[in-house]
Amino acid sequence: MDYDPQELEARWRERWAEEGRYEADPVGADDPDTAADEDATFITVPYPYPSGGMHIGHARTYTVPDVYARYRRQQGDNVLFPIAWHVTGTPIIGAVERLKKGEEEQLSVLRDTYNVSEDTLADLETPMGYARHFIEQHYKKGMKDLGLSIDWRREFTTNDDRYSQFITWQYETLRDRGLLEKGLHPVKYCTNEKQPVTTHDLLEGEEAEFQEYTLVRFGHGDTVVPMATLRPETVRGVTNAYIDPDADYVIADVDGEEWFVSAPAVEKLQLQGHDVTPKRTVAGEHLVGERVTNPITGEEVLVLPADFVDAENATGVVMSVPAHSPDDYVALQEAKADDERLREYGIDPADVAEIEPIPILSIEGYGDIPAKTAVEEAGIESSADPALEEATKELYNSEFHSGRLNDEYGEFADEIVEDVRGRFRDAYRDEGAFGTMQEFSEEVVCRCGGDVVVAEQDTWFLRYNDEAWKQKAHDVVSRMEAIPENTRGEYDHTIDWLNEWPCIRNYGLGTRLPWDDEFVIEPLSDSTIYMAYYTIAHRLDEIPVEDLDREFFDALFYGADAVDDPDERALELRAEWLYWYPVTYRFSANDLISNHLTFYLFHHAELFDEAQWPAGIVIMGMGLLEGEKMSSSKGHVVLPGAAIDEYGADTVRFFLLNSAEPWQDYDWRAEQVESVQTQLERFWNRAQDVVDDPGPEERPDLATADRWLLSRLQRTVATVTEAMEGSETRTASQAAFYDFEEDLRWYRRRADRSRPAARWTLREVLETRLRLLAPFVPFLTNELHERLTGTPAEDAPWPEVDDDLLDRGIEAAETQIERLVDDVQGIRQSLQNADEDVPEADPDRIRVTVAADWKHDVFGTVADLGADQGAVMGEVMQDPDLRERGNAVNDLVGELIEFARGRDDDELDALAGLDEQGAYERAADFLGREFDAEIVVQKEGEDVEARKQAVPFRPAIELEAE
Repeated sequence: MDYDPQELEARWRERWAEEGRYEADPVGADDPDTAADEDATFITVPYPYPSGGMHIGHARTYTVPDVYARYRRQQGDNVLFPIAWHVTGTPIIGAVERLKKGEEEQLSVLRDTYNVSEDTLADLETPMGYARHFIEQHYKKGMKDLGLSIDWRREFTTNDDRYSQFITWQYETLRDRGLLEKGLHPVKYCTNEKQPVTTHDLLEGEEAEFQEYTLVRFGHGDTVVPMATLRPETVRGVTNAYIDPDADYVIADVDGEEWFVSAPAVEKLQLQGHDVTPKRTVAGEHLVGERVTNPITGEEVLVLPADFVDAENATGVVMSVPAHSPDDYVALQEAKADDERLREYGIDPADVAEIEPIPILSIEGYGDIPAKTAVEEAGIESSADPALEEATKELYNSEFHSGRLNDEYGEFADEIVEDVRGRFRDAYRDEGAFGTMQEFSEEVVCRCGGDVVVAEQDTWFLRYNDEAWKQKAHDVVSRMEAIPENTRGEYDHTIDWLNEWPCIRNYGLGTRLPWDDEFVIEPLSDSTIYMAYYTIAHRLDEIPVEDLDREFFDALFYGADAVDDPDERALELRAEWLYWYPVTYRFSANDLISNHLTFYLFHHAELFDEAQWPAGIVIMGMGLLEGEKMSSSKGHVVLPGAAIDEYGADTVRFFLLNSAEPWQDYDWRAEQVESVQTQLERFWNRAQDVVDDPGPEERPDLATADRWLLSRLQRTVATVTEAMEGSETRTASQAAFYDFEEDLRWYRRRADRSRPAARWTLREVLETRLRLLAPFVPFLTNELHERLTGTPAEDAPWPEVDDDLLDRGIEAAETQIERLVDDVQGIRQSLQNADEDVPEADPDRIRVTVAADWKHDVFGTVADLGADQGAVMGEVMQDPDLRERGNAVNDLVGELIEFARGRDDDELDALAGLDEQGAYERAADFLGREFDAEIVVQKEGEDVEARKQAVPFRPAIELEAE
């Protein structure tokens, strides 16, 4: 039967749906307080946000946990793997608005990337119509096509009425426990939507951090010209200022004073609590050539024109410290060299020529003017040199950690910048010379296209800075399994730096703040404990929404004693929740550690008992497409449906799982995917041979090659099982498929496969491999296993190592034969490559000389004592015969220790007990067929003279031609 993945996979999807194959229900969960079952496995993955379609990167995100879920089922666990849909917030609303406005870019993405037909576009003009289209036609269809083993009864959306009641319970509980508070707080604010946004709402700048700038209040007559800096201590080194002459600036009344700032700064200052009234708009040129007064030194400095000034950043006027900023040093040199431009703005070049850097600190390794040293040592000659950025970063870092302020700093003199910056800033802020302004570390853009700025808002926020709450979250981290282990510190780091988190929006989809329904709980804040909701979601449909009040959920999650009159329905649901909880593993993206995943830990730590805290988190990397980051907006994606239509779901799955470990980035490359498809087809065809002729039912007497292959199979089972326990999908699939194919390739060379014992062996091997591969390629393996045994692979138990089939001695012997074949082939190839014909390149006889017995005795000592040359020599020199051999023994010991290094004790013991000569003699017929030559096996000794010395497991080989 030919391999037709589309036909085969369609049959299995239909069968799974008819059977309700992956619908998981508790077993024996009658007592609500003792319902937890150690055989229950609960797997979750972040629910999708359907503001667009599903691409191949999403496919991997959901397939990795599916593999683990399938593995645990074969191990006998009762496994729950649910999914839901996250629609909270504004991105879907923004997408609908762009669609209704007819924005060409949005229409192009819908039509060209996600294949939305013209007659369907109208269905997408409401938020839930839009969401439902992508849920049903992309995500849900894609997940089913991929064969994900999801319990579909439990799906919900985050604006469902019952889910909102659950979130209401969560936030009322947190408020009552003092972990929600209202007050002024810096937030990310979309100037288009006029409301706070969070990471999931951003198109650009997801990694941006809040930066507190110091505003140095320079003066121009009665006007304040504030300049923002992250290094306020450098104020004594200011020699001039820069402004963009062509940008728009505003003279405005700010808190009762006249300020000169960029036009974009007006809204930022207003949003950060300042009372701002613009008076008139002027070009930046208005200030060029003027002098402004340094509030600390009283010195006047010249304002110069500069194209590099970004009027969008902070106040749009920057101070220049050329002694300590390589950027400023180079800019000053370029200004001095451009007399024509200076005169264009009415500036006397002589005034600029007089400007010299003013050093304000000393630092070891740099000269009096550190920026000059940095620029010259890096060979930087212009501001366009890419090396300038690195030189600036390096000097800033060095000065911060080891620069000492000069004497003119008075009480701060001789102190290291790192120790004094905050106190210096605060002292002059208190005096009124400095102010404060918040900015982002990079540009931030909302998904709606609006600019995002820092705003101070009176908002409700989660008190992640509460020390007791932080400690609970740290406790969760210490108890859970972190995969890979090196991510554990990232959770602790995030817990430490997290501060208050604004948790509400002015509008959008989602749950209203229970005590103030003008606000909506934002997406990252309503997605912290929804995993608990999965456990009872399908049963809540039976309960009226109005009954799902605070007391209902208190009884459900805290038991009968938590309320005066517990609802029996809640107690019944409590049994189901306790059966499944905690989450065994949450599979999620690495970039979510800094927000969602750590929030998940915080909320579980506070709301649930330790027994229900998360048991493990597995981190996943990101996907590339032909070497580049995937982008839906740019159309640089592969849709799972198209990939499955072309290659089949098993091929798509196997490539995604085998190309990298889950936490590593992977690259979807069509050429490599096609190769996987070819490999699976070859596997299918070879499996058909076994299915058609499976050999005898009872195990016959096995040949050495059969026993070798079965022993190798046991090692493969052990390797795959260990890898699966650690969610190492690449290691597991590589061992079960590609690595074992190498063993089979060798077996086909070594064995007569027409023998009944060989047919039985190949059947045993196929059956075991199908079970090992079932989590990865469930369609193909189920089909073949059912044809072979009558049972789908997923219904067969996970293979266990059969110790009776393990045989280190046979494996060691066969490894030596493989090495011998490789060595002979290598010698022949070298002779064939010679400039002239060498008869021995096609030998009539191959003479294999095995190391003498005394050399094997020395290896036995190495196997016993390990890689300690002194200890080995001390032992072997106790033997008079060996002592007589002197340097030869010393040289041999060194060579054997190198050979033994890295091999485990079992392998060394097997080699020590190996009859090397006997192994080659038993394989002589095979070797003779391989090389069409007579094989002579002999041992070093008085009656044998080999032209090359043999060492254990590396025999001397001579090719002879008659």
